Amino acid sequence: MHECSSLSAAGCDDEAKWKQLSRLQRSLILFLLALMLVFALLSFSSVAEQRRGRSDTEDWLELRDRGLVPPVLKPAESRGPAAGPHAEPADPMEPRGPNIPALARPPTKRKPFPNKRAPPNSRKEGNASDTVSDAKQNQEVVREEAGEEEEDEEKVISRRGAEPATEPPSNQKEAVEPQAPAEPAASVHQQVSPGAAERLEAVRDAFRHAWKAYREYAWGHDELKPISKSFSEWFGLGLTLIDSLDTMWIMGLKEEFAEARSWVEKELSFDKNVEVNLFETTIRILGGLLSCYHLTGDQLFLDKAKDLGSRLMPAFKTPSKIPFSDVNIGKGTAHPPRWTSDSTVAEVTSIQLEFRELSHLTQDPQYQDAVNEVMRLVHKLPGKHDGLVPMFINTNSGQFSHKGVFTLGARADSYYEYLLKQWIQGGKTEDELLEDYLQAVEGVKKHLVRQTGPGRLTFIGELSHNRFNPKMDHLVCFLPGTLALGVHSGLPPDHMDLAQQLMETCHQMYRQMETGLSPEIAHFNMQGSEGQDVSVKPADRHNLLRPETVESLFYMYRFTKEAKYRDWGWDILQSFNAFTKVPTSRTLIYSCCSDSLMMMIMLNQGSPNLLSRRPKSSSQTDLKAKTVYF
Repeated sequence: MHECSSLSAAGCDDEAKWKQLSRLQRSLILFLLALMLVFALLSFSSVAEQRRGRSDTEDWLELRDRGLVPPVLKPAESRGPAAGPHAEPADPMEPRGPNIPALARPPTKRKPFPNKRAPPNSRKEGNASDTVSDAKQNQEVVREEAGEEEEDEEKVISRRGAEPATEPPSNQKEAVEPQAPAEPAASVHQQVSPGAAERLEAVRDAFRHAWKAYREYAWGHDELKPISKSFSEWFGLGLTLIDSLDTMWIMGLKEEFAEARSWVEKELSFDKNVEVNLFETTIRILGGLLSCYHLTGDQLFLDKAKDLGSRLMPAFKTPSKIPFSDVNIGKGTAHPPRWTSDSTVAEVTSIQLEFRELSHLTQDPQYQDAVNEVMRLVHKLPGKHDGLVPMFINTNSGQFSHKGVFTLGARADSYYEYLLKQWIQGGKTEDELLEDYLQAVEGVKKHLVRQTGPGRLTFIGELSHNRFNPKMDHLVCFLPGTLALGVHSGLPPDHMDLAQQLMETCHQMYRQMETGLSPEIAHFNMQGSEGQDVSVKPADRHNLLRPETVESLFYMYRFTKEAKYRDWGWDILQSFNAFTKVPTSRTLIYSCCSDSLMMMIMLNQGSPNLLSRRPKSSSQTDLKAKTVYF
């Protein structure tokens, strides 16, 4: 009683009840309590382990959804550079655009993130995307004088980064007022330091050399044959001439540009009975015309682009809405290749930037609607492998075919590239594109990234029915620049680590060759610590003047300011001059000089202001074959 009196009545009652229980009952209760504690500890351990196993991308997405990642939906509007001797040059990576209202887009529902072909005579079958001086001196850029600042700093309405409130209703259409053509870019000597100016002039000289031969032996035709001093036709639409327009503009080649523009105005007609490849015609001709319109403001180029875009639309009249590969632009008919009903995934998913831009400029939604439907269908398709897609898709069923083979090379490469660039082009609001891109990057890191034995070079291989092949196309060298562009646009910073590693590998694909020029396909040594990292099979010992590596070098230099990326681009030009130049042009090693390659070398060697000297209403949009959006 004495002990109980010092306790509460409730406590005494609980103790009495506990003592009334048998020893077996008390043991069972204690056992259950211990079991519950064990389950609680195991559950906590499992959750912690699951979080440790999450990818950086999944963590980034969760932080973004919780509002802990800086917003990336609305880039700052472009303005003229601030006046004064210390003013920073305008960021050429910021989006610019004509004062044109954007088509309204339906709101996208946020979802949780789940665990170029070349002409026949130079095409590797199935390729879908053929489409050292003082470093400090080369890195210096002459600041623009305060007097060069544009006087008008009005806000530019652009669908890339525009405030939603400025967009008109979807049924509102405004005509694009014709603009007086602007002057080509000012002399590069006024924009860069003396050392860089010499390099830029060397790039211009290389272009002039090739252009002179095209003008003399192949004027108005698709391609120059430099050794025989003749020409070849693919579509008969002046591919080289149209593909070179924006390059000449950026290089400031006024006379050459004026002569080529005159040909477009007087000779270029799409009213002809000719079959064209949808993908190649889109990236080369439609993209080239849209680029030129943005750079010059010349209505001629937009009118031609609209005419061509309308003639390409029959390609989308398929049972599945996945477009046919070939279109007769005169008859308005379309069909798949004669040997199959399949299209390559890269081709049907790498026409979106141009068609969406055409809708933006004309305020006609039919072009954008057609290509957006393709992306919606591909987004939902089964058969992917952690975001990686097969190489073929059937135009009748709309399903992937030849499943089980995954590559970032031919037939699939630009699908991944265009996911990111469409997301940027659309104001970073289309979540399905972002999710597909981020999931694909994780799939690449999980299944395709390996390192060589000797030099520990990081490369991207291929997966064929779960069997890894250490083979990497030159086409894959688009990836370093794309990853860097993603990081620049606010995506996970760890993507830049992979970008830098792959950029080194793409550089070594050039450096380790006797000519200093990359092969079309490289194989990598994963065994041991001795020998060469890169080996080349006899059938792959050729170079098609592809622009992917130099484009990635352009991005890497602009984002990191490391002079080595500019120097590597210069080395590539030197090698092309040494081993592919002939009296009339330069060969394929062994087609005419690739305009896309020359443009990317020019941009890689130029100053950040090289693309900012343009009309106030222009935007740096589709740089043709690689369609670069900044």
